[in-house]
Amino acid sequence: MSFFPKIVFQYEVEEYLTKVFRNNELITALGTQEAEKKYQSLLSHLSHPPAFTTVRVNTHLASVKHVKKLLFEEIQKQFKGLCVPVLEHPKLQDILLIPVIGPRRDLKKYASEVIVGAQCGYAVLRGAHVYVPGIVSTSRFVKAGDLVSVYSDIEGKCKRGAKEFDGVKVFLGNGISELSRSEIFSSSAPLKGLGIRMIEPVYLSPSFDNVLPSHLFLQNLPSVVVSHVLNPQPGEKILDMCAAPGGKTTHLATLMHDQGEVIAMDKIANKIKKIKQNAELLQLNCIKAFCYDGTKALSVEKREDKQEGPPFLSESFDRILLDAPCSGMGQRPNMAYFSTLKEVTSYQPLQRKLFTVAVKLLKPGGVLVYSTCTITLSENEEQVAWALKTFPCLQLHPQER
Repeated sequence: MSFFPKIVFQYEVEEYLTKVFRNNELITALGTQEAEKKYQSLLSHLSHPPAFTTVRVNTHLASVKHVKKLLFEEIQKQFKGLCVPVLEHPKLQDILLIPVIGPRRDLKKYASEVIVGAQCGYAVLRGAHVYVPGIVSTSRFVKAGDLVSVYSDIEGKCKRGAKEFDGVKVFLGNGISELSRSEIFSSSAPLKGLGIRMIEPVYLSPSFDNVLPSHLFLQNLPSVVVSHVLNPQPGEKILDMCAAPGGKTTHLATLMHDQGEVIAMDKIANKIKKIKQNAELLQLNCIKAFCYDGTKALSVEKREDKQEGPPFLSESFDRILLDAPCSGMGQRPNMAYFSTLKEVTSYQPLQRKLFTVAVKLLKPGGVLVYSTCTITLSENEEQVAWALKTFPCLQLHPQER
């Protein structure tokens, strides 16, 4: 068992990243020791949660000051006397920040253990409780009401229903079991509700389960910055090419004061349903969501019908957000990444197909923002360099946010 190791990669992927971040240009610019230090620091930071929990205020319905007051009161209830501030972001006026306390290294560990999957573990590190589908294993005699220590199986090797697990696991904190072992692993009627209520997490971060749902959207800071950089204006026609689950889509609509048109596309039907649910919850009416493959969103011939959805004619949009599918290595916290090198390198061609369509759909003088949630140069800097070379009509502008 280890305590917050640096992120573990599949061997070929680690070798690939090592070559990228220890390349001659970086070493020349920084020196060998400094380049190595930055690389190791990156791996360490990826395995830990961010220092702040970021929430976006739905300014379409309420002011930041009002929501800040309501959120502060809610957090004090959760933390029971521990005064944790709610801060306004100094530059992004619709963002509230809650400091994350931890890691707390002096927590007692109990004999009764609960093992959760990696994705569930990451959610717990960000303030979530443990729900039954995330539980992989419990100790033999766990009963409802027991104090248990919760661990994450970061390598995915624990067998479901196991009564003990000695593999690589990371301590997430302590909680109270809401159910017995037999109820958790019931074969007759699998449960989906709360399994473990966390009372002593290693990282103390508020839970946002049903907290001010129409006024707040839990969203990572880089994801928020993207919409501000696009800077949509009321009355414009905006395209969010790979939109699910709708965080950026709803943010764009909010920044436009729900005036204009935000077209959201994703090729998975269930994700489109989620976008529509989020738009309804936040009371935003200018969003139109379509289940459609972004690589096919350009109409090759002029259409005579009045259909609003894709495919679209060239030069149809004032601004386009291409938050492209990617290898996802920049998401935090992440203690293990097991995609193969073939999977990691498969995204660049897809991103270029989407980029090509986006450029053709953009009006002259329009704004295109390309973003990913990964750290590889091949999906970021190399893609920007390729786009500038391939499309002379594009000009690179500095990010103002």
